[in-house]
Amino acid sequence: MNPQAVFTAGQQGLYLLLMVSAPVLVVVLVVGLVVSIFQAATQINESTLSFVPKIIAAVATLAIMGPWMMSTLVDYLRNTLLAIPGAVG
Repeated sequence: MNPQAVFTAGQQGLYLLLMVSAPVLVVVLVVGLVVSIFQAATQINESTLSFVPKIIAAVATLAIMGPWMMSTLVDYLRNTLLAIPGAVG
């Protein structure tokens, strides 16, 4: 296996990691921003007010996007495992 193939495999893995994690991170970021604006406007400084909506948003996003995330990860793992004989031999 040449160095170019190793770097390509690593690049594909990092890209997949970014694609799979992006929906949850974006939703939690937006919810956190909305809650922070609400807290600043109302001057309520309750720590659970920022934590609970983020958890609910993350769980809802995982419930909606979970099947796509799993199929993407399974396809990547399948392709990686099937490429092992070609890389070794």
